Amino acid sequence: MAAPWWRVLLYECRGWRGFGTSAALGRRTPPLGPMPNEDIDVSNLERLEKYRSFDRYRRRAEEEARAPHWWRTYQEHFGEKTDPKDKIDIGLPPPKVCQARRLLERKRIRRELRASVEEERAARLRTASIPLEAVRVEWERTCGPYHKQRLAEYYGLYRDLFHGATFVPWVPLRVAYAVGEEDLMPVYYGNEVTPTEAAQAPEVMYEADTGSMWTLLLTNLDGHLLEPDAEYLHWLVTNIPGNRVAEGQETCPYLPPFPAQGSGFHRFAFLLFKQDKPIDFSEDTRPSPCYRLAQRTFHTFDFYKKHQEAMTPAGLAFFQCRWDDSVTHTFHQLLDMREPVFEFVRPPAYHPKQKRFPHRQPLRYLDRYRDSHEPTYGIY
Repeated sequence: MAAPWWRVLLYECRGWRGFGTSAALGRRTPPLGPMPNEDIDVSNLERLEKYRSFDRYRRRAEEEARAPHWWRTYQEHFGEKTDPKDKIDIGLPPPKVCQARRLLERKRIRRELRASVEEERAARLRTASIPLEAVRVEWERTCGPYHKQRLAEYYGLYRDLFHGATFVPWVPLRVAYAVGEEDLMPVYYGNEVTPTEAAQAPEVMYEADTGSMWTLLLTNLDGHLLEPDAEYLHWLVTNIPGNRVAEGQETCPYLPPFPAQGSGFHRFAFLLFKQDKPIDFSEDTRPSPCYRLAQRTFHTFDFYKKHQEAMTPAGLAFFQCRWDDSVTHTFHQLLDMREPVFEFVRPPAYHPKQKRFPHRQPLRYLDRYRDSHEPTYGIY
């Protein structure tokens, strides 16, 4: 029997609607903008631009990475938005470097190494030695200051010292404590130095032009016992002629580190400021010897804000320090006060609400709910 005409028409309409739905789902949403490398014609690779050196390719890649894109990276989706332009640079301007001259110097060194038979033989036999001091000097001259800045940001020095302002330490600051008669304990960028090793004032060296004036200070960012945002000034030498620290004015005498017991690691920062002219630091002068902690209360931000017209931060070095036996001697003999001790107070053990019918519980289940302080046995 033939189907009614209306049933045939209904089946056709259903088939047409199903086809239209599948076609709509098959469409792809166009992107918000051009995709990466969309403008490159891969059919003819010989016509693409050639890079004659890796430096040119790296510069071009960095330009493309900094260019604004319509897509967002994983860090932009889930990380905090930090604009580097918001940070104020209070340091010295970067030195002018001729890239062409640096490239010629690298080519000359590479040419000499290739022409040296002894260097080729040492490299082949794996006996070549690298002059570490020359590598350190090159690092200090090129990318070292930026690495130090990143370390200081990681440890939160700029946040706590200058309230978020930053600077690049262009002047290498070498600090070392004398341990015994022959050994030295250097201060790098976050290494640990014990209070015993830092009992005496360190040796400080840096490169300075003739006739320049400098200021050097040592501060403890985490050691104040009363004010959480304040610091303790451990050393301040001002109006230093050139790099002769011993000839500067000791505005605040040196005091050994005294991190309190149980307070963990403390950050101690050496800051080197370059002065434009001799400065009157009479308001910042402390008596000698200065063993009152109230007189050593210090704020680096206020100190720099007061003298920012005549001085600029130029160098940085810092170390971490925690309690040892010499701190007790510092509190009792030098500061003439009782030594504070911080202990961790453990919270009371948490026990869930007692059950009237404890099913599948250990035999000593009721011991944890006793009202007395009698010792119980077992681990819960």
